[in-house]
Amino acid sequence: VGATVGWGKRGINGHLRPFTKYSFFFNFQGKTTVILRCLDRDEPPKPTLALDYTYGRRAKGYNTPKDIAHFWELGGGTSLLDLINVPITSDTLRTFSLVLVLDLSKPNDLWPTMENLLQATKSHVDKVIMKLGKINPKAVSEMRQKIWNNMQKDHPDRELIDPFPVPLVIIGSKYDIFQDFESEKRKVICKTLRFVAHYYGASLMFTSKSEALLLKIRGVINQLAFGIDKSKSICVDQNKPLFITAGLDSFSQIGSPPIPENDIGKLHAHSPMELWKKVYEKLFPPKSINTLKNIKDPARDPQYAESEVDEMRIQKDQELERYKRSSSKSWKQIELDS
Repeated sequence: VGATVGWGKRGINGHLRPFTKYSFFFNFQGKTTVILRCLDRDEPPKPTLALDYTYGRRAKGYNTPKDIAHFWELGGGTSLLDLINVPITSDTLRTFSLVLVLDLSKPNDLWPTMENLLQATKSHVDKVIMKLGKINPKAVSEMRQKIWNNMQKDHPDRELIDPFPVPLVIIGSKYDIFQDFESEKRKVICKTLRFVAHYYGASLMFTSKSEALLLKIRGVINQLAFGIDKSKSICVDQNKPLFITAGLDSFSQIGSPPIPENDIGKLHAHSPMELWKKVYEKLFPPKSINTLKNIKDPARDPQYAESEVDEMRIQKDQELERYKRSSSKSWKQIELDS
């Protein structure tokens, strides 16, 4: 999550008064690199441990106060979703935005991870909106209007989409690996992510360690964090890195799910989103969703493994089990004696 403390409208005394924007970064490797490039920091990215924080400053003009951007990153895939309650509150929600970074090199994990993260975040955001609506219904109304402003009033899909309650950007990382996939696989992944992004009124873009791609992403993040002008460029060619700003795609350009028409009738789906999910998982069946769901304790998460610490943890766990068994026997003996 990134928060931007900026300087907005002038107050009664003519001085610039502060405003605050928030953006949330979460999931797989790559998001830290994106943030560091946005902040012009030439340093190696470190693994995100649970909820990480960093910040940056930027002046909009000569002799003006610097805007301050605060960034929070949620790591651990879907295992640490409870932490989204920390940055997403009724105080931050009005100027909040979400950045989901997905690993394109792991297509079998892509849909379940994306679905779990977006559903959990939307559920929490909806609760916060309901709470905020009781206190400040005008603010909630302005939020909803702002979301719809990304879509032109005469857009043919205006009645068919369901915009995410806060601005959403989906970034596909590791494009350098993805570009070597078979053409059919790239086609399915690209079309599916375009559908999801467009349905939620989100921006979609692919990136890698390429300087040119990182500069494009940097512009998008700067727009979220500092309010600079939004890019109007677009690339929908599956043979190139996708770059589609919210509201510029359409269902007619995306086309139908990439599956033979005879097979579509065999897939029982209650909504277009469910249909796309079934088509996607037909080619990329989820592999590690159970692992993702079951990792509740970060100490047992493989990405945080440290041999010395883990050995000590195992030893202490064994001592605890022996103590439990010993205590259990003691209590049973007491019951028998009584």
